[in-house]
Amino acid sequence: MAATVGPGTGAAHAAGHGPSEPRRKRFGELADGTAVDVWTLANGGTRLKVLSYGGVVQSLEVPDRNGRHANVSLGFADLDSYVASSPYFGALIGRYGNRIANGRFTLDGRTYELPRNDNGHCLHGGEGGFHARVWRVEPFTRRGEVGLVLTRTSPDGEMGFPGTLEVRVEYTLDRHGDFRIDYEATTDRPTVVNLTNHTYFNLAGEGSGSVLDHHLEVAASRYTPVGETLIPTGELARAAGTPFDFRRAKPIGTDIREAHEQILFAQGYDHNLVLDKGITAEPEHVVTVTEPTSGRVMRIATTEPGVQFYSGNFLDGTLEGTSGRVYRQGDGFCLETQHFPDSPNRPSFPTTVLRPGRTYRSTTVHSFSVE
Repeated sequence: MAATVGPGTGAAHAAGHGPSEPRRKRFGELADGTAVDVWTLANGGTRLKVLSYGGVVQSLEVPDRNGRHANVSLGFADLDSYVASSPYFGALIGRYGNRIANGRFTLDGRTYELPRNDNGHCLHGGEGGFHARVWRVEPFTRRGEVGLVLTRTSPDGEMGFPGTLEVRVEYTLDRHGDFRIDYEATTDRPTVVNLTNHTYFNLAGEGSGSVLDHHLEVAASRYTPVGETLIPTGELARAAGTPFDFRRAKPIGTDIREAHEQILFAQGYDHNLVLDKGITAEPEHVVTVTEPTSGRVMRIATTEPGVQFYSGNFLDGTLEGTSGRVYRQGDGFCLETQHFPDSPNRPSFPTTVLRPGRTYRSTTVHSFSVE
């Protein structure tokens, strides 16, 4: 299934839907008075709303087979909900996406202590990670594309991570309606970096109910098993014969109730799938998701070696989404392109170390179409 992504890959019906100038509107204020804006982008039939708070994808609208648009990303209608109770809806994640065991890692002989915000481990950079910061945002239009450049300086020692990290992220909608994310980072001291985006998807439409009938295909013949607190064991296990084999498309719910130890640990899927292609210089197509009722199809191409598949196991009916409907278990899924969890403590995993003079780069493209 892997193939380098190119223009028009997975394009939605783009005719007559050229780029429009990015629009900014006040979304709210934080408790300290800091203003938070919402930016609206449109191109190629795709409409995107992004918050300066957390770089959050607040809304992502794409058409179904009949040309009807719906928001396919989970989120909130107000800023207070994002600050108080968001399970990372739509957020930029850093400095380290996923878990670092025991909130600790050693680099060049020095041990660094991180926040322990998830069963004694560090999850998504800690409670003050990139998802909870206000980013500088600059809009752009170029050669039929429209987008935003999000930047921030993460100071040395922020959430315990070493080095001053300069981060630049581009969100781009091209003329085909494809949504591209380009990440870059540099540091002045050796550190670890693993950036991703945590959008929860429901291709039938946000607030429409379960995603268990979505068909998922992933070019991954291995996955990283975890222990009871969802930290990898270090093994790269074969997916064949397990619920984690998505090499042929199948509904997300096909094996989700199987009494498999890994499913029981996570109350569903919350696992890193090891992409067969490995790390690539250009994004390659590795994931296809199809929603049969609407006909919407999402394809994901990435340069990353892994993708964390999360089936919304901890959505518990306490959160009200943008539609005014409540989110329950399995009402959204995440496919977070990334390096592997706990890599700083697993020398056998692809390295996440970034050193001065080098640039961290990663790209992921979401392409939308219908069938």
